[in-house]
Amino acid sequence: MKNKQKEKKTGKDSWRENSIIEYAYLVKHIASRFAMRLPSSVFFDELVSAGSLGLIDAVDKFDASKHVSLKTYAQYRIKGAILDELRSMDTYSRSMRKKIQDITKAVKSIEDHKGSPATDIEICGELGVSLEAYYDMLTNIHGASVLSLDEFIKTKKNDSYSQTRFESGIKGRDNPADCFDREELKFVLAQGIKILSEKEQMVVSLYYYDELTLKEIGEVLTLTESRICQIHTAILVKLKARLQDYFN
Repeated sequence: MKNKQKEKKTGKDSWRENSIIEYAYLVKHIASRFAMRLPSSVFFDELVSAGSLGLIDAVDKFDASKHVSLKTYAQYRIKGAILDELRSMDTYSRSMRKKIQDITKAVKSIEDHKGSPATDIEICGELGVSLEAYYDMLTNIHGASVLSLDEFIKTKKNDSYSQTRFESGIKGRDNPADCFDREELKFVLAQGIKILSEKEQMVVSLYYYDELTLKEIGEVLTLTESRICQIHTAILVKLKARLQDYFN
């Protein structure tokens, strides 16, 4: 009996070790994709270290009856671990948070009043700044932060970040309430994306679904990388404004 238990444990340990080795390449791949979007102050090794812990956690918690595949689940956990590490760095300064809040309020005020998407010119008017100054604000926000929809999506209680990711709807433990909330959130996000401009929708699709870098998107749309950064930042702020009512 003891021998059988020992053999079973040894087999599980062997599977664990082999799985970690097999999918180790995902850590560097995902970390590299993150690194392309981050300021140089964030070290690549820190991303790899966090991602490695995510991979180990995925292997240890993988349940074939609940998850699509180990590879898919590992990708989700690695991304989540890297995002958690980046959040812990708290890259937003107080002044940067205020800029985000000011732009969000401006967008919400305009769209509540006119019932249609706010344009850059209208946002500038509401903020009382020039178009150049507004674009500079967007550039600065992008350069100082980990820009992802995950950063803007919180739980309904607004006390912690949601486990629902924009790029992945996979969860380790599902229950009917979780499923309902996730589907509702997807619907709200989809509605918000639908009323973005055609160019903004293209950026969302290329960045989140096709996982192109901002530079690659610029090449596709024949725009500079800095302009794509500004458009992407504006998209996130606009979606945040539209999601506020949902979370409140």
